[in-house]
Parts: sequence; structure tokens; C-alpha cells
Amino acid sequence: MKKQKLEIDGMTCGHCVMSVKKELSKIDGVTITTVSIGSAEVAVDEMKVTEQSLRLAVEEAGYSVISIQ
Repeated sequence: MKKQKLEIDGMTCGHCVMSVKKELSKIDGVTITTVSIGSAEVAVDEMKVTEQSLRLAVEEAGYSVISIQ
């Protein structure tokens, strides 16, 4: 499992946090460590999860990824 930190634009409240958490949890191979306003930390199975799938999940929640580290 590889740890990754996502910097997310557009999140302003607890509802935003829940929306991002919900979409990330739908991805097989993602374990959510924390989600807070403006960021998320996850552990990913590199055989199953790509950076693109993380970006798409955040976009599905209505936000955009600034960076993934």
C-alpha cells in the first residue's frame, strides 16, 4: 500500500468532506486515512488504483485535485 496525499480545491465544509470521503470509499483498493477541508490522505493498492481514478472520484464529488503526492 502506498500512501498518497491529495490537495483538493473547492471544499469549504463538513458536507464537502463527507462527499469526498464517500466517492473515495467507492474505489476498490483505497483505504482512507483522513479527509479534511482541502485535503485527503489515503493508502492505495498500486495494482488497482491510479492517480486518475483518485482524481475522477474527487471530481465526481464536485471538487478538483490540485496535486497528489
